[in-house]
Amino acid sequence: MGNKQEIKHVKRKNQEETNSTEKEAESTEDEELLNVINGEDEDSSDDDELEISGSENEESDEEDEESEDNEEVESEEESENTDDDQESEESDNEENSEVKAENSKNLGDSAGANINEKVANNEYEDFDSSDEEDIRNTVGNIPMNWYNEYKHLGYDWDGNQILKPETGDNLDAFLKRMEDPDFWRTVKDPQTGQDVVLSDEDINLIKRITAQKIPDETFDEYAPWIEWFTSEVEQMPLRKFPEHKRSFLPSKHEARKVSKLVHALKMGWIKTRAEAAKLRAKKEPQFYMLWQTDDQAEDMRRIYKHISAPKRILPGHAESYNPPPEYLFDEKELKQWNKLKSAPWKRKLHFVPQKFDSLRKVPAYPRFIKERFLRCLDLYLCPRAIKMKLNIEPESLVPKLPSPKDLQPFPTILAIEYKGEKCQIFFFLLQKINWFYNLGHTDMVRSISIDKTGQYLLSGSDDCTIKIWEVNTGRCLKTIKTNSVVRSVEWCPNAALSLVLVATGQEVLLINPNVGDYLVNSKTDTVLQDVPKSDVVTPERVRATVQWIEPDEEQYKNGVRLILKHFKDVCQVTWHAKGDYFATVMPDGQNRSVLISQISRRRSQLPFTKSKGLVQCVLFHPTKPFLFVATQRHVRIYDLVKQALMKKLLTNSKWISCMAIHPLGDNLVVGTYDRKMLWFDLDLSTKPYQTLRLHGTAVRGVAFHKHYPLFASGSDDRSLIVSHGMVYNDLLQNPLIVPLKRLQNHEGFNDFGIFDVVFHPLQPWVFSSGADATIKLYNN
Repeated sequence: MGNKQEIKHVKRKNQEETNSTEKEAESTEDEELLNVINGEDEDSSDDDELEISGSENEESDEEDEESEDNEEVESEEESENTDDDQESEESDNEENSEVKAENSKNLGDSAGANINEKVANNEYEDFDSSDEEDIRNTVGNIPMNWYNEYKHLGYDWDGNQILKPETGDNLDAFLKRMEDPDFWRTVKDPQTGQDVVLSDEDINLIKRITAQKIPDETFDEYAPWIEWFTSEVEQMPLRKFPEHKRSFLPSKHEARKVSKLVHALKMGWIKTRAEAAKLRAKKEPQFYMLWQTDDQAEDMRRIYKHISAPKRILPGHAESYNPPPEYLFDEKELKQWNKLKSAPWKRKLHFVPQKFDSLRKVPAYPRFIKERFLRCLDLYLCPRAIKMKLNIEPESLVPKLPSPKDLQPFPTILAIEYKGEKCQIFFFLLQKINWFYNLGHTDMVRSISIDKTGQYLLSGSDDCTIKIWEVNTGRCLKTIKTNSVVRSVEWCPNAALSLVLVATGQEVLLINPNVGDYLVNSKTDTVLQDVPKSDVVTPERVRATVQWIEPDEEQYKNGVRLILKHFKDVCQVTWHAKGDYFATVMPDGQNRSVLISQISRRRSQLPFTKSKGLVQCVLFHPTKPFLFVATQRHVRIYDLVKQALMKKLLTNSKWISCMAIHPLGDNLVVGTYDRKMLWFDLDLSTKPYQTLRLHGTAVRGVAFHKHYPLFASGSDDRSLIVSHGMVYNDLLQNPLIVPLKRLQNHEGFNDFGIFDVVFHPLQPWVFSSGADATIKLYNN
């Protein structure tokens, strides 16, 4: 077998050498023949030569293959007789020479027939190696199921959609299967959706692939190995320096250029050839006026929508060189014209008419250059342009709010005024003595609170007293004296306990007012008498801040049940919704300014270790374990369970004075000393939803009604403003805020007005306490 292969290899080499010599000879003969036939058209002759030589090479290749097959058969049959092999080679060469001679004879005829024809064939039409992919669809290598819901399959090179072909139902498919003989060889192109009929060559190729054979039938599997690359290891590289890293990376400059072109195509700045041809076809020839007329607008790039200036008024009879006599000035008119020298705009004419015999005698106009200069200056400095003017009616800027009549009920009139009156007392046993004393407050009433039933009102004043009033009659039921000014009072929200908190100086008093239900009062005393036992050690920091003290006998008779002694002055007290916890505020306490105490366990705790600013007031959330802490500029919301900051509200104000939370807990109203009232929607943003500037001075008190959509604010301008504040359950609907009524019945004292505002828990009534030592009740 080794000898046979060597013999075959030698034969092939000899045959290739003879073929190459014959091809060169034939090409030279063809060139001479074509030059003789057509000496003028060299380009067409060259093309024909290429085509003819190509055909000849194909024929010679086929003959070579036949000769090789014959030689292989002969060599297998007669491997021992080498003389016969040589004879067969000579006979094959003679046959090849005869065929080539016949082709050379026919060459002249074929060249002469095609000598005047310019063939414009696509060189890639028959021999393109990229026919495996359909270049009509430019979407690229993507899953075609992305286009299942669309009417098209992709886009062609011009950016137009390639529509899907019409697909029949199962009946049409069945008819095609029965009637179409080529149905078994029809496949669907996934790129274009068209049906493609496979040719015999395609079927043969598929069969060879499925049989795990080489697809090309003419490929020789046992050809001798050609060592294209050497297997010897070189001592030195071919280049003396290594390749740079940028030669392996894609070009950023080209990527930037491609991205610019893609952006221009998307924006429509670059048009395809088809689109550009359509635009050129639509575009009409444009003409322009060589000299524009006076009725056409002058185009100016400097001014958008420029309006040309009006033309100068044409001269009249008075400006003529020979005007009629009636246009000439007499002495009186000339004197009047000279008199208006300081106000030339009042003159009827800006010149004095003159009379000349002929046009030759008219002198030069002395003001010509100045008037032309002023005219150009007016055109330059006062250009005219069209400007859009908005005709806005002032009524349209005001938001359309509902009428206050539709938002009733709300307090409108003053019903009761709680103040002291002079009373006369008679002693029948001894003698008649007139004692005049004051049952009301004698100084500013800083804080008021109402119990849960709405029957009793609690007030604290600068006269070092707290008073309990009966709401319906305005009668003062009880007065309790304190050691210093009362800053804040708060009634316990728990209906099972009869307790009030009073902040006076550095003390916080828990007082049983002993009004209302007797059973509730006695139950409160028994609850507070039982001192709970606890093994928890109070931290030194808390003990230095507050001390729980039992009252003495006299204080116990006045209703005081517990006393909390603080190390700084207390300005505010507030209850938790359950009535067991309460918070106290000491602005000067720095990091111990906020203290939370529990009555049932009689212990206190400091929630903050660092000072966040000067604390003004605190507030408990009505339903959630949140604590609102208001400093001078911000309101911070803390989660008491997680012991973390939840939210920080930005007020954009200089100093916060008070705040109130909506009964639902989603909205907050903050009053400030800089005359603003801020409404916060806690679910919306950390910035104010609406800023109300209804007062002229500092806002000192704000309050929400528990059942009605009402809120009120009191200020130092002695005005109490009642507003409608509807909060909807729909989170997508914003709250409706409408100011309803301004009530101004308090009197000012030392630039102070209203200190505190409280709503009745059941009725649409509002209470206000002022610097005039009175408390006023407004109802509907």
